[in-house]
Amino acid sequence: MLKDNRHQVLSLLQLVSPALPVGAYSYSEGLETLVEWGTIRNRHTFKHWLEQELSYGAICLEAAVMLRTYEATVRSDRAALIYWNNWLSAARETSELRASSWQMGQSLMGLLLALKPIEAQNICLEGECNYAVSLGIFAALEQINPQSLILGYLHSWATNLITAGVKLIPLGQTAGQILLHELHASISDAATKIISLEDDDLSSCSWGLSLASMAHETQYTRLFRS
Repeated sequence: MLKDNRHQVLSLLQLVSPALPVGAYSYSEGLETLVEWGTIRNRHTFKHWLEQELSYGAICLEAAVMLRTYEATVRSDRAALIYWNNWLSAARETSELRASSWQMGQSLMGLLLALKPIEAQNICLEGECNYAVSLGIFAALEQINPQSLILGYLHSWATNLITAGVKLIPLGQTAGQILLHELHASISDAATKIISLEDDDLSSCSWGLSLASMAHETQYTRLFRS
């Protein structure tokens, strides 16, 4: 039986909430290094970085894979789930980025198994599971609208990074919320593009993130895990 819209909205809000216990708050995705280098030093430079990531970066790639794992879950296509999970693992540029995706994915998968043991037992993947893959599986089982899911995923990503930026740059809380509001158009545009991507179009240009992530591994002082 299809769930009503209210349940879908509530499920989506729970999945993209900063309070979801997957450890997203402990990662800065290279932001800590970029602040150390001076590449990001105020709200203007931070906004530019986030907008570029939404246009060309790996976050769009992750969201596109999440959509494919959502569809594979609806079809009960376990082979496709394994393929896209392996594909996304291979697309991670650094060990830190891969480890953070796996850690968050396993945490979310654990929650899914606790909440929906019967539905999840035949669809959950063994071994390392990327966060975007786990989220796609979870959202499909909750029958969340896929377009809303992508918007929520991108918004959650931006929220986590802005929360990190408020601490690192530093920014005031109000400035952080203004920045998040200013990103709404970019998030909406990115979601529209992601939905229309074909498999052969999946690509990203995030070498800046890759360099920052590699440098973060040996950064002298760190508040975040990656």
